[in-house]
Amino acid sequence: MNDTQERALPVLFTEKEHCCGCSACYAVCPKHAIVMKTDEEGFLYPDVIPEKCIRCYQCIHVCIFKADQKKKGFLN
Repeated sequence: MNDTQERALPVLFTEKEHCCGCSACYAVCPKHAIVMKTDEEGFLYPDVIPEKCIRCYQCIHVCIFKADQKKKGFLN
C-alpha cells in the first residue's frame, strides 16, 4: 500500500446542506478525481473517484463551506 492509499479520502460533505454545488473542488482537483453528479432534484454535487484521488486535499482547502465551518469552530 502506498502513501496515497493510506490517507483517507477527502469528505467533501456529509449532508447536502453543507454543499452549494459551486464546483470549486471539482475545478481545483489536479487529477480530475472529482465529478459533479446530478441528484434527484437536478442539483449538482461533487463525488470523489477513489482510484484517481491522490489525497492532496486541495478540494477541502478550497471549499468555502469548510472554511466557514472552521471559522465558526465546527471543524478542526
